[in-house]
Amino acid sequence: MQKARLIKIAQWELTVPLKGILFDLDGTLVDTAPDLCGTIQDMQSDRGVDITPYRAMEHLASGGARALLKAGFGLEMHYPEFPAMRAEFLERYEARIARESAVYSGIIPLLNEVKARGAQWGIVTNKPYYLAEKLVRELGLTHGCSVLIGGDTAEKPKPSPLPCFMAAGEMHLPTEQCVMIGDDERDVIAGREAGMATVAVEYGYIASPIDQWGADAIVKTAHDLAKWLEIRM
Repeated sequence: MQKARLIKIAQWELTVPLKGILFDLDGTLVDTAPDLCGTIQDMQSDRGVDITPYRAMEHLASGGARALLKAGFGLEMHYPEFPAMRAEFLERYEARIARESAVYSGIIPLLNEVKARGAQWGIVTNKPYYLAEKLVRELGLTHGCSVLIGGDTAEKPKPSPLPCFMAAGEMHLPTEQCVMIGDDERDVIAGREAGMATVAVEYGYIASPIDQWGADAIVKTAHDLAKWLEIRM
């Protein structure tokens, strides 16, 4: 008999095994902060301005270009120079996207175990699709990945549930058989509003109190995540 997770959907309680394991990308599957922050530092160096220390920006990596440009240059989205700076950031980042980024320890065995148990795994990220696809390809994560949803794939990105609904649809699974895993509150909101189980990971880029997100579970490491999933697939 398959072990299962009890998921409460509205007034119904369904006992179902998790068959669709969805991951955020930055700060969940891959430590991308070195290249994201490095891009800002390269831009600062070329302009002869003070270099923002890596540790001062690392926790903002999940926020992408907007958060990092604010940290590095004090830019807000409504500033007239923001679009050009964002375009430069994305171009520079694409050129070094996997120079220092690395898959977190324990993730590859976890993904292999998901497939071995007959479940599917996929990625739901707010990263633009072309960057997400290049990153997972260069890091060898395309094999076994059932679906990749970028920040521009669905009509709205996370925290909207639309990307999660789209991912479940592409895996041909009901959302109650899926779990959304991530290191940002928007991952939890998106998964929960799609009717999925949710897991928050502490090893990522935590920008707000993780215990206030309302996730079904909080795990410290990829190994802990593997143990949580093992009894629920």
